[in-house]
Amino acid sequence: MASATFDFVIVGGGICGVAAAYELAGHGSVALIEQESHLSYHTTGRSAAISMSSYGNATIRRLTTWSTEAYKRRTPPFSNDPVWSPRGAVILSDAVNRSNLQRRIDAVRALVPNVETLGERGILELAPYLRPGRWVAALYEPDAFDLDVHAIHSSYVKGLKHRRGAIFRNSELVSALRHPGGWDITLADGGRLGAGVLVNAAGAWADQVAAQAGVAPCGVRPLRRTVVLVDPKQDFRATPYVGTVDEDIFIKPQATGLLVSPCDETLSEPCDAIPETLDIAIAMARFLSMTSFDCHSIRQKWAGLRTFVADRTPIVGADPAEPSFVWSAAVGGYGIQAGPAIARLCAAAALGQDPPAEIAGNAIHAADLSPERYRFSSFLSANIRAVAELH
Repeated sequence: MASATFDFVIVGGGICGVAAAYELAGHGSVALIEQESHLSYHTTGRSAAISMSSYGNATIRRLTTWSTEAYKRRTPPFSNDPVWSPRGAVILSDAVNRSNLQRRIDAVRALVPNVETLGERGILELAPYLRPGRWVAALYEPDAFDLDVHAIHSSYVKGLKHRRGAIFRNSELVSALRHPGGWDITLADGGRLGAGVLVNAAGAWADQVAAQAGVAPCGVRPLRRTVVLVDPKQDFRATPYVGTVDEDIFIKPQATGLLVSPCDETLSEPCDAIPETLDIAIAMARFLSMTSFDCHSIRQKWAGLRTFVADRTPIVGADPAEPSFVWSAAVGGYGIQAGPAIARLCAAAALGQDPPAEIAGNAIHAADLSPERYRFSSFLSANIRAVAELH
């Protein structure tokens, strides 16, 4: 017998889990289960914490634009201090990638009308540490902003507690059995919970959770990304985020130095990711080749797992084979910047409702995010294999 039964049980204590739990706690009883002793231990706690409306594919950009307004309006649960601060973002191009940069500018201008094109002089004025002569043009998004990940995550947790949601740490799901009234969930410590709806916000473990619930996976791929914190011996806190259009490096100012990543995407098993020596070396080689620094020291280094499916669009919605199993997964590196919109869409799916009109009105369609797009793919692949085996 379950020790307690809830209308909704959410698996995963990262941004997707706590935000969905907060939204659903306004509609019924909620429990959030997290396998670690701390919430946001994995990807959420290792985010570079930048929001760019020009970043990601068209669906991501729309989710980000809606979420930006939620952050800036301080909609609940963000009701006190701001959770964002101005930054700006520069996306660089060398001569080889100039046409790719222009295509990106053209693609994002409808949602980001004040995006600018910079030449070398404008680039060096904004980021004077860059090496002259390499970059011929850049996209400049002046309204890109930093996100206070801890404040955002904590706001959702506090809101969830205020709505009497339960949080179970050190609670790893080992199985979820479907029965006519909902789900019977077994935890690694032998505890049992009941749920009417099960929400899968387990990040890198999302496909594993699906399998434990008897639901087909969606092909969620955890990809390791490496970050180092470099001390340049100078203060560049007022400079913008810098990336390249071919995404081989980003540099983000911090109070204690510059965050640098080689934008690596190494396929990984779900795990507590750690940086590899080679990836750190690549990050530093790229950093030194594009900047004028002749000395540096690494203050910190870490890695995190960013999860994607093949089309690099999140999976948010009820599973077509089991509507009481709801996905909020494969959010890549966009979970913080698009979090409020993803949470609202997930909650609507868990409640069996249409997407909120204010989000759907921004040309965000449930079908674009639905796991059904991978169910058809899986079904087709299985039948192709079956036919091939017959021959």
